[in-house]
Amino acid sequence: QLQLVESGGGLVQPGGSLRLSCAASGFTLDYYAIGWFRQAPGKEREGVSCISKRGGIIKYADSVKGRFTISRDNAKNTVYLQMNSLKPEDTAIYYCAADQWATVQVMCARGGAYWGQGTQVTVSS
Repeated sequence: QLQLVESGGGLVQPGGSLRLSCAASGFTLDYYAIGWFRQAPGKEREGVSCISKRGGIIKYADSVKGRFTISRDNAKNTVYLQMNSLKPEDTAIYYCAADQWATVQVMCARGGAYWGQGTQVTVSS
């Protein structure tokens, strides 16, 4: 059974940092592009960052460029999202998704075939 599990969310003050993890089970992430998405209450889902199968192509939303960094460790079957200089507007549920065939551009725009259950990130003083 293919499964993605996010972890690392929580409550952090503005300017703080969090690192989210997306761990895969039941399949090997090497063959999948991975994306991080977020959805805040009353807002549409947003593609935050996506990374290609080998990590050579990366895309970030303009709203997180220079603050967030996506990376993958295929040996650990895990993808990370390092989030620095967090702002209240980063508050959302963060999801990871995987897709075997989508390009990074398409994935960040439309999502992936497989999704995790999400992890809450709250930025507040």
